[in-house]
Amino acid sequence: MQIHTTIQSLRTARAAANGKVALVPTMGNLHDGHIALMRQAAGHADSIVASIFVNRLQFGPRDDFDRYPRTFKDDCERLEAAGVAHLFAPDEGEMYPQPQQYHVDPAPAHVTILEGEFRPGHFRGVATVVLKLLNIVRPDVALFGKKDYQQLMVLTNMVRELAVAVEVVPGETIRATDGLALSSRNGYLSAEERAEAPRLYRELARIRDAVRGGDRDFLKLETEATAGLAAHGWHPDYVAVRRRSDLQPPGHADDPLVVLAAAKLGHTRLIDNLEI
Repeated sequence: MQIHTTIQSLRTARAAANGKVALVPTMGNLHDGHIALMRQAAGHADSIVASIFVNRLQFGPRDDFDRYPRTFKDDCERLEAAGVAHLFAPDEGEMYPQPQQYHVDPAPAHVTILEGEFRPGHFRGVATVVLKLLNIVRPDVALFGKKDYQQLMVLTNMVRELAVAVEVVPGETIRATDGLALSSRNGYLSAEERAEAPRLYRELARIRDAVRGGDRDFLKLETEATAGLAAHGWHPDYVAVRRRSDLQPPGHADDPLVVLAAAKLGHTRLIDNLEI
């Protein structure tokens, strides 16, 4: 695996690549969910470019940019074992040689709801850095996990509306045997909290199964799940059944749906979703 710390080095390697190229952007601190994306990418391209860059633009004032785990050596070993050909690992000075004054502003209706309500400006930072990475790497395919469903929706719509020449491929959420979605944040859970954490998945699965069984009283289902979490010490931010395409409330009966949730367990905020 070649490690590139400059844009020019990566572009030179990209120009010499044969066949299709896939990009999997990350912020590092990799877990099995990230590695599953790398392996999925191998089925869509001849070579894989991974990126590791902790993007300050997507951190809000209440997020601790400096505390985000950096595990570069371990990450490199895992990426190489997964068959990644090139790692783009720039520092801030390389990605933002001057203050970033031009940004991608996603549709307000897409980023003022759900995660956007609790993390204002987050998706602006995500969309800006991803568009920059796409322009640097110029991949044929880019993979993003469904675990961050709203992020996937925003980036898919950005690519389509800005006519970016890349195919966005969603990656399925990877779960532990008890259903907990793999996340870097799981490492912050105490042993007791880790035992409780799968409840979030179980509440989402209960809603999914109810809707598939014909229950269309979404507000009741959302309220019951919120109460169920709160009764076991969680502090829910939202539980919501939404359209997959834009995460707006369901309209037509045949709209493909997804149920999403975010809740704090102790000091750790967990998110998850299930397509219905």
